[in-house]
Amino acid sequence: MLPFYKINKYIFIVQIIITFCLFILAAKLFCAWEDKKKKRQVLLGKNRDVFRPDTFEVFMQAPCGRLIVQSVLSELCKSGEYKNLLKFKKPVLVAIKENFKPVKTVVYINEDALIKS
Repeated sequence: MLPFYKINKYIFIVQIIITFCLFILAAKLFCAWEDKKKKRQVLLGKNRDVFRPDTFEVFMQAPCGRLIVQSVLSELCKSGEYKNLLKFKKPVLVAIKENFKPVKTVVYINEDALIKS
């Protein structure tokens, strides 16, 4: 905490709120760490013998996935391949349109279960 409380006590309250929000974000990132390590190990295993660019396609869609890709490529000593993998990265507007498609939900009711009840 910076000593902004000397300027105004309300700034101190804002600092506390911002700090709390950052701690929550850090906790979420820390919880996802084990999952990221598993995905990284899978990528390393699939590309250790033969380099397969198609295995990186899913990871190129998000910034955190691209960081995993860069880490795996540096361990495989193929950092130059990252430029070739950028073709899998979708533009932001296309990704938004694909992720926000309307979904139709249909609920089927088992009529036999209703009669027996």
